[in-house]
This record gives sequence, structure tokens and C-alpha cells, in this order.
Amino acid sequence: MPQRNPLNRPLADGIRQLGFRKWYERELLSSHAHMTLAILAAVAMLASFEAFQGASPVDKLINTGFVVASAAIALWSLRRYLFLLMHAEELANQANCPSCKAYGQLKLQEDPAARPGPGLVPVCCKRCGFRWNLNDG
Repeated sequence: MPQRNPLNRPLADGIRQLGFRKWYERELLSSHAHMTLAILAAVAMLASFEAFQGASPVDKLINTGFVVASAAIALWSLRRYLFLLMHAEELANQANCPSCKAYGQLKLQEDPAARPGPGLVPVCCKRCGFRWNLNDG
């Protein structure tokens, strides 16, 4: 998994401190902030292309640097947007209690014996107490 942003809490910490629904909301907000950055970088790239007309050779070289930097930022932020969005959606699809079908009413199992394996987060339903693992790998 790519390096996590310090502003995005890992799933287990997010459920423990915020609850699943708030963690999911923040993950979506973060992903959409990256989408906004991608759009702004694409606009900056187009503006740099527009500045090529009638520019001196030195200005064209500077504009080329702006185009490359804007394109790199746009690609990185688009990739990050898609990663965060797909990660949040993948976990949201697992957040229905298999027993009572309640959505997002999870709490983290704090029992040390309930630690399954890497990439699995042990949770239980707040409504009925059913236990299962979310695959965060």
C-alpha cells in the first residue's frame, strides 16, 4: 500500500477514535480535495501552454518547466484521488453487518486474541454484537 498521508488515519485508528462513518466521510473529503487539486493543476498546465504564444526563448523554457510541474502534480493528485476513493468504497462495501444488516455501526474489537492477521481489522456490530474482519489490505 502507498505511504499514508498523516491527515488520513488508518482504518483501525479511525474506527477507534472517530467511528466508521466519520472515518469514511473524512476519507471521501480527502479524496475530493485531491480531485480539486488535479483540476487546478490541469488548468495551470493549460494556462502555461497559453503563455507560449509570443514568449521569448527563456520564457518558453520557464513555461515548459511549469507545464511539466503542473502535469506531474495533476497526475499525482489524480492517482491519489482514485486510490483514496477506491479504498473508502472498498471498505464501505464491507461495513454491513452480516447478521443484522446495519450499515457502518462498527466498533473495533480491542481483544488482543481477536487480532487476525496483517491487513485484517477485527470489528463488531454495535447493534447485535456480531464479529467479523474488514479486509484493509
